[in-house]
Amino acid sequence: MSKDEAKIPEPMRSLIVSIESKIPDLNIKSCYDQEDEEKRGSLSTVENQTSLNAQDACYGLSKLLFELEVEIFARVSCFQYWKLNFLNKQFSQLLQSREIFRVRQERGLVQPCVFMLSNGETCWTMFDKDFKNFRQLPKVPSDGCFLYGDKETISAGTHLIVTGREVERIVVWRYELKINKWIKDTDMITPRVMYASARHGTDAFFPGGIKASDKGNSEVVNVAERYNSDTKTWKAMHVMNKRRKISSGCFLRGKFYVLGGRDENDVHLTCGESYDEMTDSWKLIPDMLKGMTFMTPQSPPLIAVVNDSLYLLETWLNELWVYDIDANAWQNLGVAPVKTNAALGWGVAFKSLGDMLLVIGGSSAQPWNNTMSVYTCRPSPKMGKIVWEENKHCCDGVQLNHFIRNCCVMLA
Repeated sequence: MSKDEAKIPEPMRSLIVSIESKIPDLNIKSCYDQEDEEKRGSLSTVENQTSLNAQDACYGLSKLLFELEVEIFARVSCFQYWKLNFLNKQFSQLLQSREIFRVRQERGLVQPCVFMLSNGETCWTMFDKDFKNFRQLPKVPSDGCFLYGDKETISAGTHLIVTGREVERIVVWRYELKINKWIKDTDMITPRVMYASARHGTDAFFPGGIKASDKGNSEVVNVAERYNSDTKTWKAMHVMNKRRKISSGCFLRGKFYVLGGRDENDVHLTCGESYDEMTDSWKLIPDMLKGMTFMTPQSPPLIAVVNDSLYLLETWLNELWVYDIDANAWQNLGVAPVKTNAALGWGVAFKSLGDMLLVIGGSSAQPWNNTMSVYTCRPSPKMGKIVWEENKHCCDGVQLNHFIRNCCVMLA
């Protein structure tokens, strides 16, 4: 026995020796079967670990090792999680148990990541918040109508929810970060497109939009529903006061808001509505978009919330505005760094990224450049003018079109 070994207490030496070394085989096929989602009940490592007899001498060690694994992987970038499915069955089960994501949430380790689909692409790209790391998601196993048609995208928990039309009907696909797979989800209660949406924790809200009637005609609706990523179910909400399509949604100071859009007569709406979850009711807010220039065909309002303040990109004037919720009025914070007025707001991504505003599109300073430009700023309603910073080292090696078709932010 060496001098170093002699310094280790006998119980600790026994513990170290008892831990079997595991060398992962990267050639092993993923342990998760996409076609058999319902078998995941047998995947819960948590239940397997805690079902051991308390008298079993190995119980304490097994539980300790499991908790240690969770703590370690909770600190690993979620960009690496898809690899766990290829290590071995134990790590695959660990990832699918959701324990890693639960610990990340409890320890304050969650980070925003950006999912984006640019023009000409059929696969989403996932970026970290600094746009230094990226990877391409698997292709959605849908038909050409869905892949190349218009889609709506929002996140709920660690799920990416994408709605669009297949040849036969409107469908919902979800991408699950923990297994790196696309799964066809249950249909909306009222299937539709061109709705407003916003996320709040594990829930996503979907008011308004266009649905296909029984006779094949399009109908603008005022229905609303919410999706829960934990239960993977839809729940109807109270109908809005106004029918609206091509509108936008956000969460602001504990309430869900829907802004703008067009009604059943294709008239632009300047009003908004706020939803109270406690009473399941909507309150109409007149002139919420008063002063905004409307053109046809205009995109939904480009809005984002940072630190309980609502910001808007005025697409015609190419300006950043901030909303005074008490006065129901907007204040100009300066010119936006991208060409929001080039296509009346279409093709521009405007999102909140933690305590920053994120805007992606074609650069105003380089109108000849057809690749996307990424800008961020840390806004404040009290600032006279906003200073934007360009990310000049955005994912060296990736070249995406400046016209952004879909974009959303996920906290994972």
